[in-house]
Amino acid sequence: MRRAAVCNIDLDDVDFQKRMLPAQEKGGGIYHTYRISKEGMDAIRDYLDHEREQDNGQWHSLSLFLPASNVAQATGRLGVRTVNNIWNAICWDTDVEGRTCHSARHAMGKYLMEKTGNVAGVQKQLGHKNAAYSMQYARITGDELLEALDGR
Repeated sequence: MRRAAVCNIDLDDVDFQKRMLPAQEKGGGIYHTYRISKEGMDAIRDYLDHEREQDNGQWHSLSLFLPASNVAQATGRLGVRTVNNIWNAICWDTDVEGRTCHSARHAMGKYLMEKTGNVAGVQKQLGHKNAAYSMQYARITGDELLEALDGR
């Protein structure tokens, strides 16, 4: 998901049974429903069980993800800048360099293409209106091509 979409998810919109998150996309007004892995949904449940309630006492917000209760300038909805700060802190702690939040979105597109070989699946998960955007994940590098040929 894009950062802003993550910030715009409301708790009541999460479908835990079907593992789906509807999110408002960039430009507003357009919603896309993302499918979430079991591991991802377990992480959301863990957040709800162990963290969200502490912060919701301050915010009383409909948002799924909340800023910490001690953030004075917050609005009760996690902000894009906070997502960046969390991402950067995790990258720092894990010695990951040269990756942005959007890199994770690209990694998901590449993973889905490698796993399924299905451009339509990538398009559906990433919410691309135009399949041409999803085709970038079908590109193969010279090294990948040689590895595939040699592994034959």
